[in-house]
Amino acid sequence: MPRSKVVAWEHGPPIHVRDKDGKIEIIDPLVGQSMDLNDMALFVEVVKAKSFRRAAEAIGMPNSSLSRRISALEKAIGLRLLHRTTRKIELTEAGQLYYERSKGIVDEARLAHEQLGEMLAQPSGVLRASLPVDFANVFLAPLLAEFAQRYPGISFEFDLTPRRVDLVTEPFDVAIRMGEPPSSSLIARQLGRLSQSLYASPRYLELSGEPSQPLDLAQHECLRFYSAKGGTWTLRRGTETVEMEVGGRFRLNSVGMLQRLAIQGLGIAVLADEIVAEDLANGHLSRVLPQWNAATVPVYAITETRLLPAKTQRFIEFLRDRLGQGS
Repeated sequence: MPRSKVVAWEHGPPIHVRDKDGKIEIIDPLVGQSMDLNDMALFVEVVKAKSFRRAAEAIGMPNSSLSRRISALEKAIGLRLLHRTTRKIELTEAGQLYYERSKGIVDEARLAHEQLGEMLAQPSGVLRASLPVDFANVFLAPLLAEFAQRYPGISFEFDLTPRRVDLVTEPFDVAIRMGEPPSSSLIARQLGRLSQSLYASPRYLELSGEPSQPLDLAQHECLRFYSAKGGTWTLRRGTETVEMEVGGRFRLNSVGMLQRLAIQGLGIAVLADEIVAEDLANGHLSRVLPQWNAATVPVYAITETRLLPAKTQRFIEFLRDRLGQGS
């Protein structure tokens, strides 16, 4: 007799999981049919790849076999899930609903399989991460040797370009971002907060004078980070908070460039204390308004789902442990 159980699923009515002759079948009330979990997983891969050919290459299956499996799945369900053309595939309305539901089921199954496998083996695979270049150079690079040594089964692909990668359509496991994340359906986990202060070169302060209070910054050349609040600086001293509009000739989206411009004597910049520690020690930069601190910067790990493979979980846990020490 087939063994069956009911599983509660957060995105819809309960599903029934049945072990039939050693083969896992799922009975979904939305379609009223039993489905092979493997076919469901193949459908999810095709949608993510947006191509039968790319999906077939990724999973190591002939394109013709993959196409037949998806056609058989559509026939079993009784609904067309994909519009196929010579150039691309698109989800039908039914396909979109089925994908949203199937993806969670497949992720749950993969996670359960991997968690059992962790009892026997270390996390492994390619970890694909998108990181700000300044964060990667200053914070990650010194820590990476320790993480790589701890998990020799993990290899790494890092994208350090400033663009915002699409975690839904691009093959990234995690994106590290500095600053509050925009509101979205993505999952944000805070790793820590970076303390910041005002810095300028001794040469700039000699030529332009040193501000003695926050309001004096209005008379100075301020190097601003390109963001929605790039022209507003928030400073704190104990329980006292001051917000002020600042101006200057330079506004950019690279912390490393802000640091270089400050060293060259082109103005005052808000920079993370750890980033400029060496420049402060060798006299290239000086602290401005040392009794005041700029707002701390949160660092987040952004993922598309809460169901993460072991390699991504360990990476996030490692960064949270290290960055949290300085928060």
